[in-house]
Amino acid sequence: MPLIFSAAACGSDSGAGGAAQTQQQAGVKVTGNVGAKPTVTFPSGTPASKSSYEVLSAGTGPAVKAGDKLIVNLTVYDWDGKQNPFQGSTYDNKQPETIPVDEQLPQVLRDGFTKVKHGGRLLAVLAADASQQQAQQSQQPAPPTKVFVLDVVGAPPTPLKAATGKDTGDTLKGVKVDSPGGDKAPTLTTKTKDKPAKELVVKTLIEGTGKKVEAGNTLTVHYTGKIWGTDKEFDSSWGKGEPASFPLGNVIQGWQKGLVGVPIGSRVVMSIPPDLGYGAQEQQNIPANSTLVFVVDVLAAY
Repeated sequence: MPLIFSAAACGSDSGAGGAAQTQQQAGVKVTGNVGAKPTVTFPSGTPASKSSYEVLSAGTGPAVKAGDKLIVNLTVYDWDGKQNPFQGSTYDNKQPETIPVDEQLPQVLRDGFTKVKHGGRLLAVLAADASQQQAQQSQQPAPPTKVFVLDVVGAPPTPLKAATGKDTGDTLKGVKVDSPGGDKAPTLTTKTKDKPAKELVVKTLIEGTGKKVEAGNTLTVHYTGKIWGTDKEFDSSWGKGEPASFPLGNVIQGWQKGLVGVPIGSRVVMSIPPDLGYGAQEQQNIPANSTLVFVVDVLAAY
């Protein structure tokens, strides 16, 4: 799970924002330049009990609006009034996250983001008021107050609608892919008596002309995944109506190995053996030791 959502799992339907609470967090000090990992120091005593945000640097780029998608570097702490443990930073793994400024975010983060521009830095405190409702519903104790330092890098590139490029005529034995053209979804068929390869197989069906995917990139893709031999579909971004975006380092090894070096705009079909997929671990809709087949359109990489 991305750091922003795992750390902010305290819910999105409550929380306060704005100047009324700035004195609550005045004791939290952030030093360091925007664009580098910040240093955060905490006051002694009880953590803030109300959520709030503070614009530390307004930024000079385009203003952030509700509904935007942002590339953000974030650093997260638990503010427990004791050790105040560090929870993670995208500056450490050099993988900024793509964050939609939408209803999935707690209100205080939505409010705060819309007060900065690209290149800005935001300090946000998510306290008990942002997590109280979820804690009551789950009958679990409220999580500790969270402190976020968020640097807005910019906006992700506008992804393509579908693969666009030269049809290579290449195929993967045992698998059929029909490409109707335009922005329409390809049809993947994996019902076959052929045995799957024991190693990763990647075939380029449409070769794009964009830059090549690198290991540290965040990708935007359309895909369909099926089980080899059964034609059973277990996932599809096409079926959800919008492409998926994620750091390549966060997905299965077959994707990490298979997509590096693929030009943006390409359509590839991949046969992924169990040891590069989910192995002997049964997943939802995926039996243990399954060979996975994906047809993937690489729409953006950054």
